[in-house]
Amino acid sequence: MKLVIAIIQPTKLNAVKEALTRCGVERMTVCDAQGYGRQRGQTQLYRGREYKIEMLRKIEIEIVVNDDFLDRTLEAIMSVARTGPEGTIGDGKIFVLPVDETIRISQTVRGPEAV
Repeated sequence: MKLVIAIIQPTKLNAVKEALTRCGVERMTVCDAQGYGRQRGQTQLYRGREYKIEMLRKIEIEIVVNDDFLDRTLEAIMSVARTGPEGTIGDGKIFVLPVDETIRISQTVRGPEAV
């Protein structure tokens, strides 16, 4: 089992959810996040004054998948979260971590069946 953590742009959330549903992934946790990477924030204009936003809004998606779903999950996220054919800075990141055990609390099911 693997934990997939995808940090994406907020405007891409619905497209990513739809792509994951099409490939058979229907369970996920979605959180609001703030951060910056190579973008180093943005400069915006408000009422004629310029100000800098250092922490940009992002969406963090956490999904635990069995190993046989990993490649299709990653492909689904990458195919729709990228902006433009080449992608741009700020499109996000995907992290894949091992999961030692999963337990479904309601039925005390353990292992891959609990996912």
